[in-house]
Parts: sequence; C-alpha cells; structure tokens
Amino acid sequence: MNTLFNKTSAAALVAALGVASTGLAHAADARSGREIYEHFRSGLAEPSCPAEPSRWSRQFAHAPERLANRDDNTMVLFGHVVESVRAAHLPTEYALIPFVESGYKPTARSSAGPAGLWQMIATTARNHKVPMRPGYDGRMSPIDSTKAAVRYLKTLHGMFGGNWRLAVMAYNAGEYRVFGALKRAGQTPRTAKPETLAGLSGITQAYDDKLHAISCVIARADDQPRFLASLDRPVRELAPIASSQTLVAMDTPKSAPAVASILAPGSAAAALGAAAGEAPASSIVAAVLSPTATPAASVATSAAPLATAAIAVSNSPRRHIVAAGESLWMIARRYKVTVAELLSLNGLKAGKLLAPGMVLAVDSLASK
Repeated sequence: MNTLFNKTSAAALVAALGVASTGLAHAADARSGREIYEHFRSGLAEPSCPAEPSRWSRQFAHAPERLANRDDNTMVLFGHVVESVRAAHLPTEYALIPFVESGYKPTARSSAGPAGLWQMIATTARNHKVPMRPGYDGRMSPIDSTKAAVRYLKTLHGMFGGNWRLAVMAYNAGEYRVFGALKRAGQTPRTAKPETLAGLSGITQAYDDKLHAISCVIARADDQPRFLASLDRPVRELAPIASSQTLVAMDTPKSAPAVASILAPGSAAAALGAAAGEAPASSIVAAVLSPTATPAASVATSAAPLATAAIAVSNSPRRHIVAAGESLWMIARRYKVTVAELLSLNGLKAGKLLAPGMVLAVDSLASK
C-alpha cells in the first residue's frame, strides 16, 4: 500500500538509516491546485451539465471539498491522474473513475479482491503489466496503477470509437459485455445511446452518469470563492523512485535519479529492500512527491537489505515503518511505550488511521 509522506517523514526515514541530510533545497512546486483544476475542466468531453442536480450529484457533492482540503492528499493524486489522462489525449472524465471506485484512496481494498485507486482485480492488474509479486502490490501504487489504467482506457476509448461513456461502462463491466449489448441493440459505438443498452447491470448502466455528475459538481464549484481560494496552493507531483544499489534521497528534480518525499509501495520493508537493490528498477514504480523546480541536491548512502519494517539505529531515536494492518496499540505494545506517547511524538490525533509506509517516531533522542 502507498502512503504520502511529507518532507519531515522522509527526513526521518533518511535519518533512521544513518544518512546525513545536508544542502536540501525547498523550492516552491511548479504547479498549483488551480492549474490542475483548470486542466481538468478544459479536458472534459462533455462539459455541459443539466439544470437540475441528479441523485449522483448529491452523492458526490463532497468531491470539491476533498480537492480543497489541504490535509487530504486527494488533490495530489487527482493532479497526477488528470495529467496522465491528458498526456494520453483522453477526456478528463476518466480521471473521475477513482472517485467512484475507491474514493480516491490508494490503499482501498475490497473484500471481493479489487484494490487500489482503480480497484483492479489481480488478474486485470497482471494483464495490464502492473507489478505484482510477494511483498509488493502495484495496484496500491498511484503511479503503477494509473499507468495501467490509462493504458487500458486508451484501448477502450479506441475500441468504442471515442465514446467515453461506452468506454467507462466497458471499464466497469468488460468490453465484451458492452459489445454484446451494442450488438443486441443493433447499435454501433459511434451512434450508440448508452442509456438504451439492455442486458447490463444497473451499476454499469449508471456508471457513466455518475462520472458526468461528478464532473458537473466539480466544474460548478468555480462559483465558490472559498473553493477557488483553497486551490491557490502548490501541489506536489508524483514521480517514480529510481532504484539502484544505493538508497538515494530527497529533493531532486524529476529528471534526476533521486526524488523527494517517499511514497512507499507495498510493505515498507519491501519498498526499502527494493531501494537497496533487491528488485529491478522497472518494478519500483510507486513513488515520491517530487518538486519539479528544485535544484539537484541529493543525499545518498549504501543501504543493506532490510529484513523487517522496523528500523532501529544506534544513537538515534527509534523509528517504525507501519506495516499493513498495524495499529497504534500494536506498535505501542511492541516498543513498550504508550499510545499517548506515540500520538504526542508524531503529532497525531486520537483515532488517526495509520497507512502502511508511515514512519513513526517511537521515542525521542533524549530518551535513548
């Protein structure tokens, strides 16, 4: 699973590995939330909206608030997906699929098997070249899964003659079911009326309407001054981690080998082991938050294979990298500290859900 780290967390991870972080630059990011928002709106295939809101508009009315929330990572993820869709010359309606599938949560997992932003099943993920191996599930990587999803959507977009509504219905139900419905209705992709197709589930029938409703909710939010003001902030970009025999860290441009603020994929141990050279570079795709306008300052050190998610370095405060399924209570018990101490050390609020990959301080340097 992936978790967005801030610079402090990334620095803590580097420190835990014994890396001296010197000369790190903190330049402003190259784009704003407002730019992402405008790119989304300008890329819509169907920008017109009905006069009256639909039931789906009410259901997804919270979408603008999610994008505006500075404490929520939705805008970071949304920005990555919007730009990926635009780069593939696809309508930005496709960037709304994760709202429907996962609520834009990269760690979302269904008991039925689908996982990640795009809620892919394992078979679909493998078929679309998402890295899947013991200790690493690329479906949880916003970069791995988005790359595969956009590739698949581009195929569907072509198969259905550029009809985005049919393409997203096929994303939900499978292309053969939608082709079968078209054939029974005597329609072609270019002339189809998706709402008239029979033999598809109610979920599939409503899928395109949901996306259009969300697009209208977000597009119409421009009449809210507070919403627009909230978008005037820098938004970091996701960039792949460069894998090598050394662990390289922090604050370099996307074109350089190292990137900043780790977004750890799979288990934390798997991510760190991979960075230490245990896996090929092609499989380390899930990532970091990297400023694009930062001078090329980086810090590197040799990294031995790490067998566990917990890292303890002599003469340094203990750090713990959260593994899947762990709670504050479990971590506190393991290190013989209290939950209250963990909350205080890490600036967390009671009831905070932990995401795999988070770096937690277990005790302060003074307590060692």
